[in-house]
Amino acid sequence: MKQNKSTAGHLSALITILIWGTTFISTKILLKDFLPIEILFFRFILGLTLLIIVYPKRLKVTDKKQEITFACAGLTGVTLYYLLENIALTYSMASNVGVIISIAPFFTALLAHYLLDGEKLKANFFLGFGASMMGICLISFNGSTTFHLNPIGDLLAVLAAIVWACYSILTRKISAYGYNTIQTTRRVFTYGILFMIPTLFLFDFSIRLERFQNPVYLFNILFLGFGASALCFVTWNLAVRLLGAVRTSIYIYLVPVITVATSITILHEEITWIAILGAALALTGLFISEIKFSFKQKSNSISYAEFKR
Repeated sequence: MKQNKSTAGHLSALITILIWGTTFISTKILLKDFLPIEILFFRFILGLTLLIIVYPKRLKVTDKKQEITFACAGLTGVTLYYLLENIALTYSMASNVGVIISIAPFFTALLAHYLLDGEKLKANFFLGFGASMMGICLISFNGSTTFHLNPIGDLLAVLAAIVWACYSILTRKISAYGYNTIQTTRRVFTYGILFMIPTLFLFDFSIRLERFQNPVYLFNILFLGFGASALCFVTWNLAVRLLGAVRTSIYIYLVPVITVATSITILHEEITWIAILGAALALTGLFISEIKFSFKQKSNSISYAEFKR
């Protein structure tokens, strides 16, 4: 039974990353006629709608502390993370932001180590992290000889990585409540959209639904809403529940690998031997971190008593 849960967790994480690793293509296409905040709002509205249709049963939460946790998860994992990432891209190079955000698993590991019982680190994690980061850097720069630092953009990217780490820890705590995964994801989406509403007025948000008459735009927003948002947040939260926050976050290392592969296939971008070496290093780092990772876990879930306030 334990092995089956572990397999399901890894499969859920892999499916999530395979989709998340290709979302940049859809976003890039939509950015031709949409603002980042518009893409963000439309995709999560669609995602929330689908989750309500698939599982309409209302989640009843009577504990105020649990409700606060859901609200914090929506604020961090939906609103703040995506806003910080998008704004960072307006100040800094995409390669910089991609590399910096990929260190989210490291922050997750540190937070989990200090906040969660059963999430203990050993040297193998740091070895795997180092190998993966080297690979991610090679993939992102792909033979480029320049690396321009921008304090504002790079700082926002670091904050985005920290915010995602916070979301991973909150998700781990939410998984211990025992609620249905779709219901909890729907709750998080709801809070994320509510926190997002004030930002719509700051970034010149426009409805302009006629833009979706373009079948290319319609397909890509549906992919982001139903696939990258509704499906992936459910599978990601399920993976965190089965594997833990740290082990699941390690899969983020694979995103740059998938990004390179899809850019070659769909955007017909050229790949260099440096990018190939980077992909190999990123995969090696994932293998080291996962296979030789050591946890002193007492169970697959945590209780309030195990959460160090």
